[in-house]
Amino acid sequence: MKLQISAWRPVILALVCSLLLTACQMTPSPGDTPLTLTLWHGINPPPNRDVFNELVAEFNAQQSDFQLEALYVGQPDQQLPKILTAVVGGVPPDLLWFTPMITGQLVELGAIRPLDDWFEGSAHQQDLDPALLAGMTLDDQIWSIPMATNNLGLFYRPSLFEAAGIDTLPRTWQELRQVARTLTVDEDGDGRPDRHGILLSLGKGEWTVFTWLGFLYGMRGDLVQDGVPNLVTPEAIAALQFWADLVADGSVKLSQPERGYELNDYLAGRVAMQLTGPWTLGQLDQLDIDYDAMAIPAAEQQATVLGGEQIFVMKTRPEREQAALKFLEFVLSDRFQTQWALGTGYLPVTQTARESEVYQAYIRDRPILTVFLEQMSGAHSRPILANYARLSDSLGRAIEQTLLGSDPVTALETAQRRIDRIWQQP
Repeated sequence: MKLQISAWRPVILALVCSLLLTACQMTPSPGDTPLTLTLWHGINPPPNRDVFNELVAEFNAQQSDFQLEALYVGQPDQQLPKILTAVVGGVPPDLLWFTPMITGQLVELGAIRPLDDWFEGSAHQQDLDPALLAGMTLDDQIWSIPMATNNLGLFYRPSLFEAAGIDTLPRTWQELRQVARTLTVDEDGDGRPDRHGILLSLGKGEWTVFTWLGFLYGMRGDLVQDGVPNLVTPEAIAALQFWADLVADGSVKLSQPERGYELNDYLAGRVAMQLTGPWTLGQLDQLDIDYDAMAIPAAEQQATVLGGEQIFVMKTRPEREQAALKFLEFVLSDRFQTQWALGTGYLPVTQTARESEVYQAYIRDRPILTVFLEQMSGAHSRPILANYARLSDSLGRAIEQTLLGSDPVTALETAQRRIDRIWQQP
């Protein structure tokens, strides 16, 4: 397989000159003292950036070998052309914050430093949640560390459950389907539901794929077999058919296209359930509504999909790479993990941070987080491979077509043919 960057070529050519002109500012010369490293990130919302900047300032105050400058360079879709341009132009940042699905692209470009040697000697190796290792690994090598983690759950409105006489949370797909039907109500008798049981994400983007994968993993399915994507499996068909069944029941309100992460319908009570994660707690805590969360109901097993971003060490110069590794140690420290979790709602990646007194007190005040902590034992990473973006796009199209009425098998077969053409390229 070869990296498909032709779509970005005009952008890369347009931006590479500006990056080269600013290279001196972003990559100090060897004689500069103290050494300054740069970290590119797209942390949002702004309050989360404030938490991160405070932690970076704390790190800088603790040591004098170098200083770390954290630069917000836009959301992931805005970051990607900048990252590729920087790599091609030979002026990458020293550290990069991004989703783990970019790993394959960066490896093929020779842009990042493998971390096996550092990770083997890290004091945090044994303490890291083992569910996170798959997202750090490609071809049996470690390429990144998780800055924090989260996973997908099913939020619900307890008052609507109570009004509908539902006193037991659904634990299986069959129970979820029945509960969604019960919660779908036509209040004014015009033949159209005023409230639906569940919101599902309409669109072909990554959010739609992300929310559906929890159901695929619940069937013990996967997207990749022997290193090659395979979508037409009994598990994928069953997971997509389940979403089609919910739609056919009339229990589903579809989101606005590519906006399935928005909570407007959930907050207004127009839907009783929505797939999202603990990153929404900051918003929900500020509103005068009731809310709670449950694990994604199980099919063959209890499962969910991992979220969260990684930190990569870019290939620059040996002295800069060695300095960057010190920040990785700080990121995995209890201090960083605890403060980041308390400030953002993300989950700590290490067991010691989760068991710390301050985090346990935090959980006692927010017991909803135990849902997501308990789900970590059944959490799965999205595939780490070079052409993940193309895989996700094809799968997203199949999900969207199914939600709009297509047969799941036909939609998946069409997506697989598209993927086969990509993977068969020399």
